[in-house]
Amino acid sequence: MAALLKIGSGIKVSEQLPNMSLNLRDIRKPIDEELKLFEQRFRESMKSNAPLLDKVMYYIVQHKGKQMRPMFVFFCAKLAEGVKDATYRGAAHIELLHTATLVHDDVVDDSSQRRGMFSVNALWKNKIAVLVGDYLFAKGFLLSLEHHDYNLLHIISNAVRDMSEGELLQMEKSRKLDITEATYYDIIRQKTASLITAACGIGYASSAPDDKEGIDTIKLFGEKVGIAFQIRDDLFDFGDGDIGKPTGNDIKEKKMTLPLIYALQNASKADKRRIINLVKNKNDEPKKVREVIAFVKESGGLDYAREAMFRYQKEAFDLLHQFPASDARTGLEQLIRYTTERKK
Repeated sequence: MAALLKIGSGIKVSEQLPNMSLNLRDIRKPIDEELKLFEQRFRESMKSNAPLLDKVMYYIVQHKGKQMRPMFVFFCAKLAEGVKDATYRGAAHIELLHTATLVHDDVVDDSSQRRGMFSVNALWKNKIAVLVGDYLFAKGFLLSLEHHDYNLLHIISNAVRDMSEGELLQMEKSRKLDITEATYYDIIRQKTASLITAACGIGYASSAPDDKEGIDTIKLFGEKVGIAFQIRDDLFDFGDGDIGKPTGNDIKEKKMTLPLIYALQNASKADKRRIINLVKNKNDEPKKVREVIAFVKESGGLDYAREAMFRYQKEAFDLLHQFPASDARTGLEQLIRYTTERKK
């Protein structure tokens, strides 16, 4: 793995290897066979006797995402005592849960697109989309119950609770736009990081269920990675990286992310009132959104968020390096780097 070095702020970041571009296809090679078998089992787990439901399931499978969470499951299992039957079930449960939350999120956000394609609610309306999400939740829990994977079920249940609480906390705070940095971390720890935490915990626990210390360490590792992952997403919204123009979607949705929170914390009272007014009342005007983005950049909000992201990246490395060197650890190291170096 690349060496760790200090940047001007004193925060350590991972040094990029020269001429090396990380992509998931290369990272997943050590677990390719496991992922192929997982995909087969995952497709089977989504089957239904209801023709309409089966049609929707087929559509979802055809437009699946990067499957990063199952990758965490299999690498963490290999970090312990190796991949077992319970690992495949745990990976399927994680992906069923993740898919269910995406379907429900599109209903809540009234979104018509997902991964560049029509969302389920756009094609089949909200009522069917909600029922599809419920079905996916149920399939995942039944998969664990039928095989008595109670330790995995406990980890997943905690994730579902945390994601729900995080979403509701964000909704509550977005009305007043009074999110502090501490509250922001509470939200992303629950809303985003909890699922990666669960993926890591399930992977390790499916392989070494009695290693409580190892399970706790790898879950904390997953939390750090999940937080770094979300901060990277926050930066994308302001045009950070090689992705072209900023989207400002978070501002349009009145989401207070770390770059904006930092900028407001260090602004004059007049500037703070002005920017909050723009986010609250002018968020549907492109010119005003660009004004907020410019304010955040000029205030050092992006630099501050990047440093926070790299801080969590380093904490994830430190936790991971408590485990012996192996191909699985190398794969997880690369996944950590991918979360902070990805271009979207």
